[in-house]
Amino acid sequence: MVKAVVAGASGGIGQPLSLLLKLSPYVDELALYDVVGSPGVAADLSHISTKATVTGYLPADDGLKAAFTGADIIVIPAGIPRKPGMTRDDLFNINAGIIRDLITGVALYAPSAFVLVISNPVNSTVPIAAEVLKKHGVFDPTKLFGVTTLDIVRSETFTASVAGKPDPSVFKIPVIGGHSGDTIVPLLSLSEPKVEISGTDRDALVHRIQFGGDEVVQAKEGKGSATLSMAHAGFRFAESILKAVAGESGIVENTFVYLPGVPGGDAVKESAAGLDYFSVPVELGPSGAVKAINILPQVSEYEKGLLEVAYTGLAANIKKGVDFIVGAPEAK
Repeated sequence: MVKAVVAGASGGIGQPLSLLLKLSPYVDELALYDVVGSPGVAADLSHISTKATVTGYLPADDGLKAAFTGADIIVIPAGIPRKPGMTRDDLFNINAGIIRDLITGVALYAPSAFVLVISNPVNSTVPIAAEVLKKHGVFDPTKLFGVTTLDIVRSETFTASVAGKPDPSVFKIPVIGGHSGDTIVPLLSLSEPKVEISGTDRDALVHRIQFGGDEVVQAKEGKGSATLSMAHAGFRFAESILKAVAGESGIVENTFVYLPGVPGGDAVKESAAGLDYFSVPVELGPSGAVKAINILPQVSEYEKGLLEVAYTGLAANIKKGVDFIVGAPEAK
């Protein structure tokens, strides 16, 4: 019996993500948590004729405890989008506080669950999650993942468009580093099947992969961001975890992890300017991250230049997340 939880289930990402998990044959129980609306989302989904039972919880009446207790996998898309007049620091402080409080719930009620962090900025929210779990003495780096799968999805889609291929799913393109702007480094040189894209076409493709989210914000006229594609990407990663738990072998996904705590992570850290967190291909198994795969020595000279920029941005993002928790008061 597998219990999955979506924390932030009523939002633009949370609702379609919950729908996809309800449809998954790997999920037996689906718990939806949010500050508003989750019982209604649960009631709606419960009418779908798949095996997963669905229950919605609100903060009242120990809803967080009820939702998280017994969870095998907790996916967290909770947070707010940036609103007019709001600075990036304002947005960070609100979402960082939301993650801190939810991860405190993980530590108290589901310390052995797989935790998949979607909430932005992932480069900072994953370190926040790790520090909270460390404070409670329950941090297992092999079970904490920053979901960067949307960068993979975009790299497949956009590369297929440039290469004139009708089916993006034929491509396998590693995207490493972080999950924002120029911390995102698509390794087109390692694409399978091989593609030959160079010069301004390559520059434009890399930029589109790095800043693809801006296209959605502009198309929604500033009234939203990537929600449906992010829900798909989040489910894609979650299902890979569920498949690995079910015993399927050979599953590898790119994900943002705490390198010192994952087998193979030390080699990646040494190659990645000593950063503690980095997104690389990670082999998944029944217990979580089995091995971080160091592909950094294989990158092209062009990609080395992209990585130098990414290292600087990532170092600042990671520090911001750690500093938010270290020395801060406990969540109420």
